[in-house]
Amino acid sequence: MKTYLEPSEISLLENAASNTRDRLLIRVLFRLGCRISEALSLEVDDIDLAQGTVKIQHLKARVNLGCPKCGARLGRTHSFCPKCGARVTATIIKEQQQRRMRVLPLDRDTSEMLKDFIKRGGPVNKNGRKRIFPINRHRGWQIIAACANRAGLPKLVNPDTGKIHNVSPHRLRDAFAVRAVKLNDSGDGLRLLQEHLGHTSFDTTAKYRKVAGEELRGWYDRLWS
Repeated sequence: MKTYLEPSEISLLENAASNTRDRLLIRVLFRLGCRISEALSLEVDDIDLAQGTVKIQHLKARVNLGCPKCGARLGRTHSFCPKCGARVTATIIKEQQQRRMRVLPLDRDTSEMLKDFIKRGGPVNKNGRKRIFPINRHRGWQIIAACANRAGLPKLVNPDTGKIHNVSPHRLRDAFAVRAVKLNDSGDGLRLLQEHLGHTSFDTTAKYRKVAGEELRGWYDRLWS
């Protein structure tokens, strides 16, 4: 059972797309390694074809729990407030939205595909903004799943939990990260990958060394060098 997709399998996925928009969605998810929510929020104004870059904006909602007496932040298992000592029978729920932005490079082929798609009027005007992919998250997942079925791609196993999953948008992000780690699994390489993927934690990025098999292989190679 495979744990991630190879670039050759991504090509099969692209070729299985029934239209240019779906093929472009697959290309963007893999070549940029972005989240499905980030891809679906892309607008024409986010793309700088002259510079060969794309602006990615990520909006994430975080729910914090607070003490009803003093407002101090609480964990989910707290029975008493660590600040005022009051017994916690109910909590204040505070939702915070964090907006992060990063600028990613575009490879030449993807840039040309986007340029052609925009030139032919592919983007859709929605609320005064030209969206590249005017579909919702559920539809995005359906597109990837349908293309994977037509391409005959295998199911993938999570190396940490052992659970079996269908090919999904996030598996394309994983494929990008694994490929990047195989090319450069140094500390500097992982830091660049962390920045590219938009991870807040380095540990989240470093897990791809294990998925790629580079951690053990690199140790073995250094042992006998």
